[in-house]
Amino acid sequence: MDAVLGCVEKVSKWMQAVSCVALTCLMLLTTIDVIGRTFGHPIIGTYELVGLGGAVVLGFAIPMTSWMRGHIFVDTFYRKLSNPVQIGFNVITRLISITLFVLIAWNLLKLGYELHTAGEVTLTRHLPFYPVAYGLAVCCFVQCVVLLCDILKIAGGRYE
Repeated sequence: MDAVLGCVEKVSKWMQAVSCVALTCLMLLTTIDVIGRTFGHPIIGTYELVGLGGAVVLGFAIPMTSWMRGHIFVDTFYRKLSNPVQIGFNVITRLISITLFVLIAWNLLKLGYELHTAGEVTLTRHLPFYPVAYGLAVCCFVQCVVLLCDILKIAGGRYE
């Protein structure tokens, strides 16, 4: 079990690194564009690059955020439940989340295929949309694996 958990954590950390690099590039791009606009030389297509990059930043950050449990959790009612009920609640919410992310991933794969088949590209830079859709689908599938690891940790008594 430790090998599986370690592998999933490494993949999540790699995805977080991709997210961090994308965010850094977006900040640099926006800064350079603002400075360039001041001197009459904006970067063409900044808006669409920031839009596509923002999707990459958010999607690739989800698995590690979930792994570290960095999401918002309101536990006012949850803390009053008995330990077995808390365990059941954790497992059920993970199963519901897995279902949701599988559906999102499947629809992103379908969207990516449709965008690829139709040849959809951005207006200014003519960048294809489908790699972003496929990338986000992969992120959702990795998120499902992270949630499965949560269930393994819960079953093994190693979930804090």
